[in-house]
Amino acid sequence: MLSFPNGLSPLVAPAAVLSGASLAWTTWSLVDLLGTGHIGITVAAGADIVWASVIVAEARGLRVTIKGRNAVPAIGWAALLAVAGLLVWHGHRADSLPMAVAGPLLPLGSKVVWLLALADMRDPAALTEKERAALASMERGLTFEEEQHRIEMRRRAMTAELYLSEVDVDFRIERSRQDKARELQRGRSPLEIAPIANTDHGGEQPAISPSTPPIAPSTPPAEHTPTSANTVIEPTSIADLAREHVANTATNTDAVNAICALRPNADRASVAAAVRRARRNADGMKGGYG
Repeated sequence: MLSFPNGLSPLVAPAAVLSGASLAWTTWSLVDLLGTGHIGITVAAGADIVWASVIVAEARGLRVTIKGRNAVPAIGWAALLAVAGLLVWHGHRADSLPMAVAGPLLPLGSKVVWLLALADMRDPAALTEKERAALASMERGLTFEEEQHRIEMRRRAMTAELYLSEVDVDFRIERSRQDKARELQRGRSPLEIAPIANTDHGGEQPAISPSTPPIAPSTPPAEHTPTSANTVIEPTSIADLAREHVANTATNTDAVNAICALRPNADRASVAAAVRRARRNADGMKGGYG
């Protein structure tokens, strides 16, 4: 892009005059050469507009890169040479050597003066073509990296979303499996049996539960041989004492306390069981848990 720190170059004025004259001469010559009347004006004006547009493109720094080189100047010269060739052809068709030689001088001179004017208006501190091309390449590389990074972030976000979805599904499956396992375990576990209170003899007798140890079979009383007439014969087993005290007491608690007083080393739970069994037997109940 051109900059104009000191205004327009003095060469702009002659370049503009030469361009106007070239347009007029080229238009007349092409119309006369084509012989199509006013329709030929379009062809002539079109040829002039092509090379003039290329000059404007060069002034604006436009680049059309072909194999690493800017093709805009080459396009301008190609258009100008085509117009010059048509002007030479027109002079030859008119059998006029001066027209064939002087005709192309107007567009060629206009092109040269415009090149000088553009060079005069170019800022000396401006970047060269190669430098601008290098910066443009760096800018394109940076833009490419930004787009690449954005796409990579999208890909990572999609991967993370997929992973979270898989984890959520695995969690739901595991939770359902644990719920089913607990339901199955509850279905297979035995029913809890609540302790059964024995109300036959009031609240003095402890409740019956599955943890109550079984009652050992009663031991038949051993034979006692008195040693003398004044010897007191005492029961030799807890079962005998239980039968005796059940017959003499109104409650099981009194019988148990009496037997424990006689047998301090006896297990109170076993004594209570023997008393309950003796009470049932006395009441006409056979067997059962103590």
